[in-house]
Amino acid sequence: MLLSTTLSILSVGAAYAQGLSSTLTQVKDFGPNPRNVSMYIYIPKKLAAKPPILVVPHWCHDTAQRAFQYRPYASESDKYGFISIYPDSPNKADQCWDVSSKDSLTHEGGGDALGIVSMVRWALKEYNADKDRVFVTGTSSGAMMTNVLLGSYPDVFAAGSAWAGVPFGCYAADGYGVWSDACATGKIVKSGSEWAEMVENAYPGYTGFRPKLQTFHGTADDIVYPQNLKEQVKQWTAVFNVSETPTDVTKDTPLLGWTRYRYGDKLEAYEAAGVPHDIPNQADVVMDFFDLRCTGDDCYGRNEQEKSW
Repeated sequence: MLLSTTLSILSVGAAYAQGLSSTLTQVKDFGPNPRNVSMYIYIPKKLAAKPPILVVPHWCHDTAQRAFQYRPYASESDKYGFISIYPDSPNKADQCWDVSSKDSLTHEGGGDALGIVSMVRWALKEYNADKDRVFVTGTSSGAMMTNVLLGSYPDVFAAGSAWAGVPFGCYAADGYGVWSDACATGKIVKSGSEWAEMVENAYPGYTGFRPKLQTFHGTADDIVYPQNLKEQVKQWTAVFNVSETPTDVTKDTPLLGWTRYRYGDKLEAYEAAGVPHDIPNQADVVMDFFDLRCTGDDCYGRNEQEKSW
């Protein structure tokens, strides 16, 4: 079974790539790219002096162009001057991301993950961008890649936002492949320490900054089962060394029937009651979590003091 989510995901959004100050542009020869991931970038005409970077990996059965069109981050970058990058999967059979190979799940190991990180590194140098304010957000397969990038490259990203995804390394537990039925249907259940070990093994010996994460899941998701939200919570609370008991619970946020659970200062999980796999993206929540509307000297980043909730 593969993710057939293109139409459903698009049905809950609108096309945003209209009235923009610039255009989506392909970049070639941007650095190490063992699986030939394609790079597309949006640079607003009014670019901030030291711009943040937002990476937006698409969902299965779709493209960088469609993620650009159906997510409002380019129009947001026109307002706030950040760079947005839209990788395009090299897997032409179904356009899903490689989130299970040892290459992608290892720091500097290769795979799709290294190709995407090379895009970030190229943009940091080309546009004098802010290395402490690099973020990633995706839905479905893009959410899975979000978890992978945070786990394999904690030295690159400041934060991630994952929508209807799975824990880091979950697909690898079922062997390498584009689709893991066992993971997707919630049959891969581990302790927090077991999940955390998978993240730690991605970058042995790393003791530096860990990116914060927000993750969202619908309780009626019958493609990527909601058990995966629980497994992500177990994984990242263990990585952050905080309790699995939430420190704050807020109902009906950002929408009626959604509940937000916060675990310390680095993890928040949203449970969307009755929502299926085509969970409606809430760009304002993502922008706020990343502090991407901030243009001053005290914006959230890897080297900034943690902001209180």
